[in-house]
Amino acid sequence: MTVTATSVDQSEQLRPSPASGGRLLRLAPAAVSALCGVLLYLSFPPRPLWWLALPAFAGFGWALRGRGWKAALGLGYLFGLGFLLPLLVWTGVEVGPGPWLALVAIEAVFIALVGVGVAAVSRLPAWPVWAGAVWIAGEAARARAPFGGFPWGKIAFGQADGVFLPLAAVGGTPVLGFAVVLCGFGLYETGRLIAERRRTRAVRRGAAAAALLSVAVPVVGAVAARSLVSDKAEDGTRTVAVIQGNVPRSGLEFSAQRRAVLDYHVRETLKLAADIQSGKTARPDYVLWPENSSDIDPFTNPDAAAVIEDAAQAVGVPISVGAVVEKDGRLLNEQILWDPVKGPTQTYDKRQIQPFGEYLPLRGLVGAVNKEWTGMVRQDFSRGHRPGVFDIDGAKVGLDTCYEAAFDWAVRDTVTRGAEMISVPSNNATFDRSEMTYQQLAMSRVRAVEHSRTVTVPVTSGVSAIIMPDGKVTQKTGMFVPAYLVQKVPLRTSRTPATELGVLPEIALVLVAAGGIGWAIGSGLRGRRSGEV
Repeated sequence: MTVTATSVDQSEQLRPSPASGGRLLRLAPAAVSALCGVLLYLSFPPRPLWWLALPAFAGFGWALRGRGWKAALGLGYLFGLGFLLPLLVWTGVEVGPGPWLALVAIEAVFIALVGVGVAAVSRLPAWPVWAGAVWIAGEAARARAPFGGFPWGKIAFGQADGVFLPLAAVGGTPVLGFAVVLCGFGLYETGRLIAERRRTRAVRRGAAAAALLSVAVPVVGAVAARSLVSDKAEDGTRTVAVIQGNVPRSGLEFSAQRRAVLDYHVRETLKLAADIQSGKTARPDYVLWPENSSDIDPFTNPDAAAVIEDAAQAVGVPISVGAVVEKDGRLLNEQILWDPVKGPTQTYDKRQIQPFGEYLPLRGLVGAVNKEWTGMVRQDFSRGHRPGVFDIDGAKVGLDTCYEAAFDWAVRDTVTRGAEMISVPSNNATFDRSEMTYQQLAMSRVRAVEHSRTVTVPVTSGVSAIIMPDGKVTQKTGMFVPAYLVQKVPLRTSRTPATELGVLPEIALVLVAAGGIGWAIGSGLRGRRSGEV
């Protein structure tokens, strides 16, 4: 009976009055959903407005509560468009609006389905808990399908500056994201119950307690989780250098100037070597170059190998070089550890390659739509199969190349394989000065806390950075400038609960979501049968 009453209350509140602009009231939920989606976008980097996610979900909860599935589907889609259209605009910087709009249209479907789930569980007791779990289930689906998934826009990735960040160490991005969404929905439910009490002077204690706990528990949990966050060294320290060589110009054309990109990174490394010799900076234990710093295969091009060799010998320590190589007919996005004496010694091949960027799904269909797009990816990259952990004179450096930083499993298994710090070599030059690089930097900050590891981010054109295990950025470069960063960083060996638990928190939240939706469907069926009787 409570379920039915809640649904009626919502419809009564929203029923338009002929004398008070009923048409505008009918449009209010749609407008609120879209605007709350934009508000959620504004909570993401480069803006430090992480807290805007809370009113975004509070408003989304108001729009969805008590709705039927058709209305919820549309409202969820509008929320998804408001969020993802501005968030992912960088995907169309060089290829035009077509791929950007197509990506957003597909990804917003997942959020539309989440909207249906949230509306269904909104009739249940303590509904913010069920609704938060439904959102995380939607993120889990987006991170896996289609074409291997697209986790960009996980709520956790907008919280690098927020009070909830320590929860990443508890259960990774699912727990961090769940806490934010739960708190947002809880704020709306608390406000709704306060309004109800003023109107009726009667509110169930259980409902009030559940609403308050939905807000309080995430905040208290985040404060308690601070004890898991530390930047103290556990296996000594290493001095690391990050090289940003820059590119001749932004955009896709930079690939046609591959030798210039390589030369830029060599030049910046030689500058570092000169500053070491003059005493201006400390000698690093190893040097990290970005992804695509040598799009010329050094295994088949002696001139490329020679200049990399010169750079390694000049600086006197190993360099991790991002290269495009071809082996046995397979094109690989590879990191190569280049020793100044031994030459190339260890390699890591990128495993999570980017659809429509590094390989082209549905090539025939895409070519039929636009032949220029197929020309941009003439040959598909192949996937690597082993986690990347370089052993550099006893220091274990985990490698997650660019796009891989968005995937929970790709980062975690470098740590479980022994990584004492993590490097995320990236190439953002094709996205010009868009927000993409800041969004990706925020991911690396979350990963630092999630696994309690130093994270370095060497990028071809910026922003390159050094991130401590507590998520703080200690050094960073500008965009489209040559630069190097040198810093002593802690090596850590302990594992956070998030590292140990892996995918289990996400599975648990997906099961909670499924249970809540099942309960809601069962309650609805029982209500209909009672009505028929």
